[in-house]
Amino acid sequence: MEEENKELKSKKVMDMSKKIGISLKIDVSKIDKNRLFKGAKGVYLDCTAFVDLDDLDQYGNSGMITQDVTKEEKDSGTKGPILGNSKIFWKGEGKQASQSDQYQSSQDRQAPMASNPLIDDFNDDVPF
Repeated sequence: MEEENKELKSKKVMDMSKKIGISLKIDVSKIDKNRLFKGAKGVYLDCTAFVDLDDLDQYGNSGMITQDVTKEEKDSGTKGPILGNSKIFWKGEGKQASQSDQYQSSQDRQAPMASNPLIDDFNDDVPF
C-alpha cells in the first residue's frame, strides 16, 4: 500500500510539470455578440487560445485569443477576430514563470473602467 502511494505521488509530480497557468486579457468590445449562445448553465462564447511556450511578442505576451467561426466560415478562409492576449504566469511544480512571462505587475494593472458609453452600449445586450 505504501509503495502504491509513493508511485501515485511521483506520477502526480510528473503531471504537475506539464501544467501551466495562463492569464487572458480580452477586449469584450470586439466580441461578435451574435455568436453568444445559451447553454445549460449560462451564456457562452467559443474562443481559441494560441500559446507559444517558447517565444514572447514585443509586449511580453505568449499568445492570442480569437473568437471561433463556424466550420463553413473557416473552410472559406474567414478568421475570427482577435479578442485579446495570453500570458504564461506559472509553469508546473509550483514554480512561477520567468519574470518576462509573468502576468502584469501591479503597476501595469488597470483599475476597472468607469462608465463608458461604448461599454454601456455593449452591456445592454450582454448578459454578464
